[in-house]
Amino acid sequence: MQGYSALWLPGTDHASIATEAKIVEALAKDGISKYDLGREKFLEKAWEWKDIYGSRILNQLKKLGSSCDWSRERFTLDEGCSKAVEDVFIKYYEKGLIYRGERIINWCPTCKTSISDIETVYENKQGNFWHIKYPVKDSNEFIEIATTRPETMLGDTAVAVNPKDDRYKHLVGKTLILPLMNKEIPIVADDYVDLEFGTGAVKITPAHDPNDFEVGMRHNLPMPRVMNDDGTINELGGKYQGMDRFEARKAIVQDLEEQGLLVKIKDHEHNVGHCQRCTTVIEPILSKQWFVKMKPLAEPALKVVRDEEIKFVPERFSKIYFNWMENIQDWCISRQLWWGHRIPAYYCTHCDAVIVAKEKPGKCSRCGGELKQDEDTLDTWFSSALWPFSTLGWPDNTADLKYFYPTSVLVTGYDIIFFWVARMIFSAMENMKEIPFKHVFIHGIVRDSEGRKMSKSLGNGIDPLEVIDKYGADALRFNLITGNSPGNDMRFIWDKVESCSNFANKIWNASRFVMMNLDVDAVEKADRNVYEQNLTTADKWILSRYNTVVKEVTDNLEKFEVGMAAQKLYDFIWSEFCDWYIELVKPRLYGDDAASKLAAQITLVDVLTGTMKLLHPMMPFITEEIYQHLPGTDKS
Repeated sequence: MQGYSALWLPGTDHASIATEAKIVEALAKDGISKYDLGREKFLEKAWEWKDIYGSRILNQLKKLGSSCDWSRERFTLDEGCSKAVEDVFIKYYEKGLIYRGERIINWCPTCKTSISDIETVYENKQGNFWHIKYPVKDSNEFIEIATTRPETMLGDTAVAVNPKDDRYKHLVGKTLILPLMNKEIPIVADDYVDLEFGTGAVKITPAHDPNDFEVGMRHNLPMPRVMNDDGTINELGGKYQGMDRFEARKAIVQDLEEQGLLVKIKDHEHNVGHCQRCTTVIEPILSKQWFVKMKPLAEPALKVVRDEEIKFVPERFSKIYFNWMENIQDWCISRQLWWGHRIPAYYCTHCDAVIVAKEKPGKCSRCGGELKQDEDTLDTWFSSALWPFSTLGWPDNTADLKYFYPTSVLVTGYDIIFFWVARMIFSAMENMKEIPFKHVFIHGIVRDSEGRKMSKSLGNGIDPLEVIDKYGADALRFNLITGNSPGNDMRFIWDKVESCSNFANKIWNASRFVMMNLDVDAVEKADRNVYEQNLTTADKWILSRYNTVVKEVTDNLEKFEVGMAAQKLYDFIWSEFCDWYIELVKPRLYGDDAASKLAAQITLVDVLTGTMKLLHPMMPFITEEIYQHLPGTDKS
């Protein structure tokens, strides 16, 4: 409406974990597993699912009045995005930015896949510290350790103490007998151990804890993994083999107590990671996965925000960005799923060759053996990270890419700053050598009337389509905009939606009044110079107030203060235009002074037309309907 060529490009991502979980769940009701179907048939089901639910999302956006360019709709698994993903994976691999290795990852025993930080939700849970005696070999001494996960002791390969700790200096280098497993493990000295915390001694389970993994690497310790993918204890767990991890925990604690090795149990509140999709407790596990080296990618992405080439609105959210990017770890990008971009890596069945390529080579380039493609897919965020340029045609140098890139504004929630915003920035800097957008406008979360996050478990979610059916999309939109300040959460209150619906009625009734009292022919043919000479003080006042509101609303929108812009429009329309000006001009509209009547009519039309334009981005449906019935407006 300001004359710029503006693009709002709509799209959806393939949500690999959530979608696959839903399809697996639906199949299970018919007694079928995804392995019964096989990969190809399963993917056919997944595309059917996408066609049903993907269109639901887009239809909701349309119903809400999102003014996207629907002809450009994109999906992260479409041909264009898939081409971009393959190009980036191969490019990163050839540059040494992607590697395959064994690291500790977040593992969901129910979804049976690695999951990223974003899919891990941490909750404060009441747990325990179990204090256990580890006997020193050939001695009456023992070391007391404390753990929140006794089942992991089956995979202990050392106990670490701080080298400065006088209590344990004489024991460093000696061995302990691992309780229940009757296995010897060393006592190592490592600065990682906090002298002040707990007993000052820490059990080291390199395959089941990220910090222990680092200690294990430093001391060249073995790294036995004692759990299966489904969270049960494997053959390395001795008599506990086959038990679920929490079942094994109870049995281990009981056995320790019977052997006199359990010192005490203390209550302990701690943060426990859960799978966002199925709420299963996450298991940190050593696994061979694909990773992206993040340090070289993070530096340019940090610089553009520090130099304010990219600005966060509100600015305080840049701290979250800096905190994550400055402490960034390598990104685990492989997922043990079928729905998604399959990793373009091929393994030789005869030698240890790994070939990364777009198309499957005929045979191994090293030994001529057969090749098998990696079974895993890429993290959904890998493709979403390329969104600002992959959707405009990259890696091809398209006209859209030249014209619209870099983009202007990203609007998103604060909960995905690290997972999406950061990844788009470093992906753009690496692949485009240019920022992806100039502003990151952060909004809060819509909560329920009590301030709680909406969730399926609480049953407090609100379907926007139900609100629209009851009050209309304009009332819902205006409700979400008013009283909203950048970055802050807001409560959804039904009474407020009703008052926004009343506001829509007020606008409708005022517009009907204006149109019922118009001589359209006279208004359209009026000489504007004569009209200006017949303006009264009331006309000049409302025109002056209207011009001020135009300036203020424009200024607010430029600064992303949408809530303030909406409030100013509400006050102007309800109070000044409807309650004051319309009431003031009624005697003139019903009077005999033709010149004064026409001046009132023209002023009413001008202010109403302009106000509908101002309000249109917030309440598109009612403003469009009114606008198209006003004289002199022949276009949308």
